[in-house]
Amino acid sequence: MIETAPAIKLYDYQHRWVGDGSRFKKGCWCRQSGKSFAVSLEAVDDAVSTGADWVLLSAGERQSKELMEKALRHTEAYGMAAADLREDFFADTETRQLSMRLPNRARLIGLPANPDTARGFSANVILDEFAFHRDSYKIWAALFPIISRGYKIRVVSTPQGRNNQFYKLFTGDNDYSRHFTDIYTAVAEGLPVDVDQLRAGLDDPDAWAQEYECQFIDEASSFLTYELIGQAESDQALAVPNLGKPLDAGEYYLGVDIGRKHDLTVVWILQKLGDVYWTKGLIILDKMPFHQQHEAISAAIRLTGARRVCIDSTGLGAQLAEDLQRAFGTFRVEPVQFTNAIKSDLAMRTLRNFQDHRIRIPVDAKLREDLHSVKKVVTAAGNIRFDAERTADGHADRFWAMALALMATDQGAIKPGIEWL
Repeated sequence: MIETAPAIKLYDYQHRWVGDGSRFKKGCWCRQSGKSFAVSLEAVDDAVSTGADWVLLSAGERQSKELMEKALRHTEAYGMAAADLREDFFADTETRQLSMRLPNRARLIGLPANPDTARGFSANVILDEFAFHRDSYKIWAALFPIISRGYKIRVVSTPQGRNNQFYKLFTGDNDYSRHFTDIYTAVAEGLPVDVDQLRAGLDDPDAWAQEYECQFIDEASSFLTYELIGQAESDQALAVPNLGKPLDAGEYYLGVDIGRKHDLTVVWILQKLGDVYWTKGLIILDKMPFHQQHEAISAAIRLTGARRVCIDSTGLGAQLAEDLQRAFGTFRVEPVQFTNAIKSDLAMRTLRNFQDHRIRIPVDAKLREDLHSVKKVVTAAGNIRFDAERTADGHADRFWAMALALMATDQGAIKPGIEWL
């Protein structure tokens, strides 16, 4: 280890990071190697030396508070009488901002990252655990302009698959100063951990490759792999239903994921043939007023004679779901509130149907990427959530419509409105 003034001990890879004053800098570090310690130390050190402000964006409020507390500890190591962290609300929203002012008037501001909070500053920037930021593409587009007038930017993270801005930035051919620290580099430069013990304890080769070897393993985080999706694709499955003529007689089930301005509304039509569910059409409604969505969904229900319809009733979808239930009956239309438990139930049922080869889907590039975009994420608190990046082609809207259609086929599904622990 190298000792730096004032009395802050760093491993060699941390020292290289703190000592690198490049304007643009990116770092891919393994878990528990001290990256947040190093990046917050650089921010404090620079703020002390130059009086410049720093904005530190983290994946969420808890992570933001932890990063800012590290920064506060660094000011104490410098022997400065920095004010304690101040917590308030940012820009008249529910987003909490943490701020700290040093004796030289330089400010350190900690924020949970989203495209709105990223705007409005002129300062140096740290994107901590950037691969885990939701809407990372939009955050990047909103944030980068704030460093336009000569400020610095630092982008650091452990990998989280390839479908995010961190992967694009770190693996891209750009002018950023590049720092890479996997578990083997960290241990060789002083990190006191037992590699063999950690690997055996984790007992997951993909997770080890991603979390400790810093490999961008696409399928390590994708819930439905390309292989599973490809096995379900069929030229006989329909991407677009013919709403002008009656469908073949049979058992039909519908899933409806509701969107309005930012996301798509998708109606997924399934027909049961034997023990396989065949896709008979996807109806995509983009930025359509709710009264027109009501008409389109109603037409699909009447056309198919659907036995059961599961419809997203979260947020904006609540009124539409209620109206459709009133029109077609409570036993036919079932509103589904997207709690974490319900989303987990939806996702796992979908996975089982793909694994058992019980579903057929159209061959379509946008659909394939939509289904592949959903990630199973284990949070720092040990909870599991299913999510996807919001892109120009939606927010996994097709995936959730399909999952709702499969829920409609399953009378043993978790009932909406019940919170399962």
